[in-house]
This record gives sequence, structure tokens and C-alpha cells, in this order.
Amino acid sequence: MPAASPITTSATTTRMTTDADGLLRLLAWLSPTFPTGGFAWSHGIEWAVEAGEISDAAGLRVWLEDVLARGSGRSDAILLRHAHRAAGDDDALAAICEFALAAQPAAERRAETVGQGNAFRLAAAPWDSTVLRRLAARVADVPYPVAVGALAGAHDIAEDDTVLGLLQAVATNLISAAVRLVPLGQSAGLSVLAALAPTVRAVAAQTQTAGLNDLGGACFRSDLAAMRHETQYTRLFRS
Repeated sequence: MPAASPITTSATTTRMTTDADGLLRLLAWLSPTFPTGGFAWSHGIEWAVEAGEISDAAGLRVWLEDVLARGSGRSDAILLRHAHRAAGDDDALAAICEFALAAQPAAERRAETVGQGNAFRLAAAPWDSTVLRRLAARVADVPYPVAVGALAGAHDIAEDDTVLGLLQAVATNLISAAVRLVPLGQSAGLSVLAALAPTVRAVAAQTQTAGLNDLGGACFRSDLAAMRHETQYTRLFRS
């Protein structure tokens, strides 16, 4: 685990539910059609499919449960929560960005979170994204969960709702990649998404009181897949 970080954010979370306007914004920002370029990244699943580690819906479900509960899903939920709480503190947000980038286990993982985060920042311009413009003036790259958390916090969208939305969006994107790669049918992909709901809820609940020092995981096979994808001979995805 990383050494103690000097970053401090408020432990107070927002209300448990989001009003209608906030919900509409959250649904727009985390929709598969929001132009973050998520369709181009497989999070190492492309290598896992080629290696035979994911060959059906059951294998995909197990893989994604580990990613969400023990890997980047959990870490992204923690980063989002702290960015949400620091939405009014430019110094804290910049430090969280640096911390998030330093925690990436592979070059493609860093490129993935930066690519989607910077794209999210630009795509959010039709809404009041002042917080993201200020952040971009301080750091070159904004990781995806930090961008989502900061914008949701600035719009007073409930922290717990935002975490649930992000985890669901991540699962949906990776399932979409697997549907194309294995390949799986749409019905099989949807069955995996439905089965992941308890894991999404559990990760959201377990990260409510997590600090930045709790970043880290034990999803080593997924991390290795990200590293091996860098030299994979045939690739459809960027990670």
C-alpha cells in the first residue's frame, strides 16, 4: 500500500439521493454515448481473451467481479469519493490527480484513465464545468474518476449515486468489449451485467469510509493483462 498521503479532504458525504436535475446530468455523463472514448479500451480483457482466460459469460463475470472488488474498480471508487469531497479545493484536487496517476500499475492503465478523463473534461463543457477547467490549468492530465467526482461534487450530485453510476458504467464498458472479443451474445452480456449488481453495491458501500491510503488491490492477473497487452501482436483495443 502507498505511504501516508498529505492530501486531506472532508469526511462529510453528500445526501443519499440526487434530485431530478442532478440525476439527468449523471445519466448523461455516464452514458455509453458520452464521448469519453471508452469503447476503445478493454482494460486488458483483449489479452485475457486471447490467452483463454475469458472464454464465456461465466469467466467474464468472475474476471469483472475481481476488477471491481479487488482492482481498479475499487480504487476508482475511492478516488472519485475524494475528488467529490474536494470539488471546492483546487489544491486538493490537483494532489488527488497526481496520486491517482502514480497509483496506475501499467502504462496502458495510465493512458486509459487519462484518455477518458481528459475527454470527459472536454465533453462536459455544455454543463458548468468550471471546476474541471480550473483543474486542467493546474495539471496536464485529469484521471477519469477524478474528473467525474469533481464535476459531480461541484453540481451537488450525491456522492454515493455517483460512485454507483461510475462502477456500473465501467462494468458496462468492459462487458461491451468482451461481447465483441470473445465473442458473446448481447443477452449473455446483459446477464453478466445483472449478476454484477451485488458487487457494484458492495464496492460502493465498502469505499464510503476509505482513505487515499487504502488505494491498491490484489487483482494481479488483470494488472498483468494490462502489461502484456502492450506487446500483444494483434490488437483491436488500446488497452
